[in-house]
Amino acid sequence: MKRWPAEASEPIFANEVGAPLRRTLFRTRIWRPSLVRAGMLGAVVTVDGGFEAQWSNLDGRKHTERFRTEPQAVHHVARNQAGGLRFHDLRHSYATWLVDDGVPPNMVQRVMGHERSSTTLDLYTRRTDNGDRILRALSDPDDEDPDDGAALAPS
Repeated sequence: MKRWPAEASEPIFANEVGAPLRRTLFRTRIWRPSLVRAGMLGAVVTVDGGFEAQWSNLDGRKHTERFRTEPQAVHHVARNQAGGLRFHDLRHSYATWLVDDGVPPNMVQRVMGHERSSTTLDLYTRRTDNGDRILRALSDPDDEDPDDGAALAPS
């Protein structure tokens, strides 16, 4: 705020022209290209002094196209690759991890901002393969979590 002061009515996070960020622009310009660069959505490989965009459509058919620059190839994959991790999926993962780590549902509900804990448990959590870790932690408070080495305590 010191470096780029703004009026009280202006958005804190703005686009290039000072307007509020829009979800669709974030998804198109930031999120999906980041997934491509992280290797989680299609692929971009260096070939013969250029870049090859590799993606699959909704039918699962694979496509390739060559581009002069890496940003062009990344943008093309981000725009054309079917599926991919949605930004909102991070919210589901977070709720699942909280439940898996033994955080009581009413606390997860509060963190997620839901009116009822049933909403949180029904819509925002998924079963994971590591659920037995919680049962071990509840029966032996000195048991250590193999994921992070920290001791788990019962909630």
